[in-house]
Amino acid sequence: MQVQVLVQRIGHGGFRSWRKYAKLRGVQPDVLGLGADESAAYRALITVPSAGPAEFASLMRVPADRAKMLLSGLEAAGLAVRGLGDPERFVAAPPATTLRDGLRRRREELQRAEAELGVLDEVYRAGTMGRGAPGVVDVIRGADEVREAFGRLQLGARDEVLSLVKAPIAVIRAAENVEEDSAVARGVRYRVVFERAMLDEEPDAYARIVAARRAGEEIRIADAVPLKLLIVDREHAFMPLQAAGPPGALLVYESGLLQALLALFESEWRRATPDGARSLDDLDSRIVGLLMTGLTDEAVAAHLSTSLRTVQRRVRHLMELTGGRTRMQLGFHVARLGWLD
Repeated sequence: MQVQVLVQRIGHGGFRSWRKYAKLRGVQPDVLGLGADESAAYRALITVPSAGPAEFASLMRVPADRAKMLLSGLEAAGLAVRGLGDPERFVAAPPATTLRDGLRRRREELQRAEAELGVLDEVYRAGTMGRGAPGVVDVIRGADEVREAFGRLQLGARDEVLSLVKAPIAVIRAAENVEEDSAVARGVRYRVVFERAMLDEEPDAYARIVAARRAGEEIRIADAVPLKLLIVDREHAFMPLQAAGPPGALLVYESGLLQALLALFESEWRRATPDGARSLDDLDSRIVGLLMTGLTDEAVAAHLSTSLRTVQRRVRHLMELTGGRTRMQLGFHVARLGWLD
């Protein structure tokens, strides 16, 4: 009954009635992530099978040019489509299909924000006290102490290690992390999310990733990760501090903070791509496109104002991912996999 009344009010009272109804009932026009005008226009359009600009202007009780602007905005946002028989008429897109993805993204962003807020709050408290929160966090200071704690955690790992790897490298380079190789050899499961910038920072990053995958590690690539993190057996977390000053890290024990860090990792793991790219980033796309025109690696580097080493490193990585042995095979596989628009 309430739905029917709402439709009648929108249909006969137009734009002003929706605003008045929203105010009286406490409805937020942008609750679905839409702007107030966009929300009112979409809610009006879904009450009719279709509408042309003139009908929509009457429905919304706005001038004709304003009605056209609202319809164009709905079309651009994917909330309305033009009629097949008459392109001057507009039909509302199904709400569940159109708005569900946006709601899902907002829900995931909120979960990530809550997790990061918990992390930042604990770091802030530890920093302001000059020490760790008893029973929750220990503060490790000094490069040697950070290296020792990082290695000791992995040597003691029994089941699983989770890691977010973020640029820049501060204290421990991947090539120096021999404890990781030892843990993998013992059967410890590794799940690692690399920030894409790390692939250009570590000279042998691609080769190490390929070798790690062959050894059994699960590795994904993300455009960016929020922080550096290592979680061992879901019991301890190691988080290098990125603030200016001497090297340091936080050692986190079982607590609400550790649960927030676990949730943050799982969120980043879901967002990252198993192959390093289901679609290429802008630089990879431009490199592949220029190579397909017949340019040499040197010419591509000059054209993109980047280093020859960066071009060769990225090409080598893409060839390892796709199995291509030549530049032409690389182009074929990239197109076949749908990584280029």
